[in-house]
Parts: sequence; C-alpha cells; structure tokens
Amino acid sequence: MAFAALMLSGAASDGLAASETASSYAAQEEEIVRGIQLPTIPARDFTITDFGAKPDGRTDARPAILEAIKKAESAGGGRVIVPAGSWFCDGPLHLVSNLELHVSKGATLLFSPDPAKYLPVVLTRWEGTELYGYSPLIYAFEVHDVAITGKGVIDGNAASVFHSWVNKQEQDQLALRKMGVDGTPAVRRVFGQGTFLRPPLIQLFRAQRVLLQGYSLRNSPFWVNHLVYADHVTVSGIKVESHFTNNDGVDVDSCSHVLIENCWFRTGDDSVVVKSGRDRDGREVGRPSEYVVVRKNDMGGEDGLGLGSEMSGGIRHVYFADNVLRKGVSAIRFKANLDRGGTVEHVRVRNMTVESFENLFWFQLDYPGLLGGGHPATYRDIVFENFNVEHAGTVFDAHAPAIAPLQDVTLRNITIQKAEKTFVLENVEGLKLENVVIGDQAVNGRLDWKKTAP
Repeated sequence: MAFAALMLSGAASDGLAASETASSYAAQEEEIVRGIQLPTIPARDFTITDFGAKPDGRTDARPAILEAIKKAESAGGGRVIVPAGSWFCDGPLHLVSNLELHVSKGATLLFSPDPAKYLPVVLTRWEGTELYGYSPLIYAFEVHDVAITGKGVIDGNAASVFHSWVNKQEQDQLALRKMGVDGTPAVRRVFGQGTFLRPPLIQLFRAQRVLLQGYSLRNSPFWVNHLVYADHVTVSGIKVESHFTNNDGVDVDSCSHVLIENCWFRTGDDSVVVKSGRDRDGREVGRPSEYVVVRKNDMGGEDGLGLGSEMSGGIRHVYFADNVLRKGVSAIRFKANLDRGGTVEHVRVRNMTVESFENLFWFQLDYPGLLGGGHPATYRDIVFENFNVEHAGTVFDAHAPAIAPLQDVTLRNITIQKAEKTFVLENVEGLKLENVVIGDQAVNGRLDWKKTAP
C-alpha cells in the first residue's frame, strides 16, 4: 500500500467544481426544494380515545389506533390523533394512504418489547437487501400522501428484546447478503421467527409525498427513520435521541426529492446517511438516491453525515448545507467496497460548523467486503466548501482501491483550528485544495496519489 501524510503547496487546478460558486449551489438546492411535493390529507380527525384507547401506559391502545386508521381510510383519509398521555402499543402500526398519524404534545407512544408481536413478516430492506422480515414498529407500504406529525414521543422501548439481537444477528446477516448476491428471489428471503435481524422504528417503503415533522424518537431497535424507494419526502423539525447500535437518525435509501431540515440528532450511528442498496441486489434494483437536500440540522451522532456503504444503485445530486456537527468519530464519512459497484457523484457540502471529530473527512472505499469483490465503486465530483472546524484528529483520510481511485474532490475555504494529522491518502486522483487553513498553515494545490502500475 502507498500512503501519504503530508502538507501540500502550489496552484489549485481549474475544473468544473472550481467554476461553480456558493450561490449556484444554493440555487440548485432551492430548485430541488421547490419541486418537493407535500402530502394532501383531508381535514378529518379520528381521535383514538373515541375508539377505546386508555392513556395509562399499560392497556393496549393498538386496537383503538388500528380502528381509527381503518375508519379514516374508509372515509377517504384524515388525521389519527394520539392525544397527550402514555399509550402502550402491543405491536406494529401499518399506515395507509391519505393518512396523518399525529402524536400530540405530551403524548408518548410506547411500543411492545416482544419481537413476536412484530410478525407476520413484511417486505422490507435490511442493510440494502430486500427480504421479508420483522415488521418495522411503524410501517407504510406502497402508500401516497402520508404523514407522521406532532410534538409527542415515539418510543421503541429501552426494554425491547430486539436490542439484545445485535450479538445474535451475524449468521442471518451473512445469509441475507449471500442471497442477495446469488439472486435468490426476495419471496424466498424470509427471516421471521428464529432469526435475528432487527427492524427499524419507522419505515416507509414505496411511498409518495411524505411528511415527517415535529415528533421525538428514542430507543429504536435499528435504524430510526428509514425511507425506502420514497419520492417527495420532507423531514422537518424531528428530534432523535437514540443511542443503541445502528441507530442512524435518518436513512435515505433509493429515494428522490428529499428534504431534511431543522432536525436535532443524538444517535448511536450516523445522524443522516444516504444509501441505495447493497451489492447485486442493489445494482439490479438500480434505483439511485438523488436530489437530496440536508440543511440546518444539529448533528451529534457517532458520525455526522454519511454516504454508503450500501450505495450500489448510485447516489447523485446531494446537497448538505448549513449544518452543525458536534462530536464523534467522523464528521463526513463515505463508504464502499469491491462488492458494491455503483457511482456516487455530484455531492456538495457547504457552510458547515464542526466542533470535534476523530476524522473530518473519511473515505473508506475499501470497507470490508464479504463476497469476493469484482465490483468497484466510483466516488467522484465532490466539493466541500466553507467549513469552520474547531478540532480534527485527522483532516482527510482516504483509502480507495487502485482500480477505482477516489476522484475529483475539492476542499475550498476550509478553516481548521487544530489537527493532529493532516492527510492520509491511498489511491486518490485529482484532490484539489483551495484556501485550506490548518492551524497556522495555508494549504493550496492539487495532488494525485496512486499506486504505481506493476
């Protein structure tokens, strides 16, 4: 392997990214946001207490909630209201089209800790591979015009047995990945009773026109808000305080026209991550995540922003702007390996305030693969601009395979008060630095750092 730990100097090269401006990025973001459609939901209310729910935190409110959903659906849609109080839900809630689930201020919706309650299995996607698995706690399948709103709390339950499955999942995890690579039909990938793949807290699967707004979440079994094959999604003002393993705040998974703004994340994994499927399964689905804007969020996860490692369907036209990243392992983390394939391109990250991370920019494009490789991923045309950083353990750590180097990354107007290490590079092509200041050192130039041909 060839590595570099160095400071650079010299003239920055010209290129497409250099010709763009902060104002053009903002215009591109606004064009995406203006085009995102909000759901249209009839102004009819169905309050769960009218269907027998009791706010004592013990009596099962699920039958009443399901009856309210059924009544709303038969009426052509409306709002199902969970009023203030403690509500126990002994199993999953499956939402329908033209429906808003409104968890009112002062309400806590606590889900059952018993995995058996989340059967029968449903079609879902787990770490980028389709399967039939345990139902997400709140699930919506092939819906349009759907919303979850309110200032209340949605609680996956700290006592949930799902949390203990982290140490039991490896055999099922590997089996599912092999099925995806072998092309086993999804209807034969059934992971129900006796298996240990945890469901997300909320998942919307094949959804059109979605609004997730205002509520708080905690104690998720797995990913917290998982968007799969969803178009026209707005996530606004939610609060995620969930620190179990794999507790990503929002996973954008093969979705288009997505806005995530004014949210607060304190998570056990990435705050916001963009994905598009794993390995052969993801490539054959072939659905990218595209036209995504993530702005004005307060992020305090293990990682702040992530792309990958499940990105086999491609990721493009993604904009991160005006976010605050607190403390963790990596502020910006991009992941892939030789099993993936897929292309990640036209990513713009600007106007970021960063406190302290072990890694500021971390490209793990040699992330461990399990199934033989042969499908290098491409990461290219990525711009980081206007960063103010208090502390970074390592400024830029990039590892890519020689056959698929990291390409055309620009760092522009980056100010870092303190860093232990600067650049650690393996197979990087066209790294541009324009007005990068690390402590009292100004760094400008272009670098190609690649393995020599044999």
